[in-house]
Amino acid sequence: MVGSAIYRKLQEQGYNNICFATSSEVDLRDSVAVDNFFSENEPEFVFLAAARVGGILANNNYPADFLYDNLMVQNNVIECAYRYNVEKLLFLGSSCIYPKLAPQPIAEESLLSGYLEPTNEAYAIAKIAGIKLCQAYFKQHGCRFVSAMPTNLYGIGDNYHPENSHVLPALIRRIHEAKQGDLEEVVIWGTGTPLREFMFADELGAACVFLMQQYDEKEIINVGSGEEISIFDLARLVADVVGFKGRIATDKSKPDGTPRKLMDSSRLRELGFRNRISLSEGIPIAYEDFLNKISVVAK
Repeated sequence: MVGSAIYRKLQEQGYNNICFATSSEVDLRDSVAVDNFFSENEPEFVFLAAARVGGILANNNYPADFLYDNLMVQNNVIECAYRYNVEKLLFLGSSCIYPKLAPQPIAEESLLSGYLEPTNEAYAIAKIAGIKLCQAYFKQHGCRFVSAMPTNLYGIGDNYHPENSHVLPALIRRIHEAKQGDLEEVVIWGTGTPLREFMFADELGAACVFLMQQYDEKEIINVGSGEEISIFDLARLVADVVGFKGRIATDKSKPDGTPRKLMDSSRLRELGFRNRISLSEGIPIAYEDFLNKISVVAK
């Protein structure tokens, strides 16, 4: 999703000499495959958007996969970027890197200041390692390797899998299926009270291109929309878009995750970047993307 959004933004700005490989074409966990890709393509600028990602259920069930796969991807790409003299690399971390109870909104200085949220600890540790690796290459070798921390994302090309998707695409699928099945209610995990910030993926794509052009510091920088909403209100908003008229129920036996997660993106705004697509504008686009996906599968 994120890689495609960056690709669209680069094309929009007139770039055409773009190396773009899918996971089926290059397994970034394979050091030989990554080395071959860099040798053949000799990229000057690298956006490292690849990662194993998922929601609470997937993170809880597959912590070894999340830790191992993400460490391997990062290590291989960052090392090759150094060895093949890449001019600049942008590494995408995650808001999950911050402590569970970090002061809100979360500033970049909160990194490693407290305990992580247990439900996504493996993913967070891998991303923190990627940040520190970029900073180490920056310090030791003078590499222009910078790290951006995006907030929760959604949009075109999202993963709508019923078990390993993030909260917003999971809600889109579940509420759509409830409407199709004429169900009276949809059950969401936890209390519904946690607050989350969401950003449309194409806005992150624009921010990534902006940072590649404008940002050259080894310190991490947050990328957020500044728009937060409770999980319950998010489910209600999705229901309105989908046209589901039933009840939104909560299952308090399931985990909530971090109680609140809002990024302090003031550094990014000071550089001149502004988020333009609101949740009320972005969710209908995401729902249309979901409908397109399931119609393709049905065919």
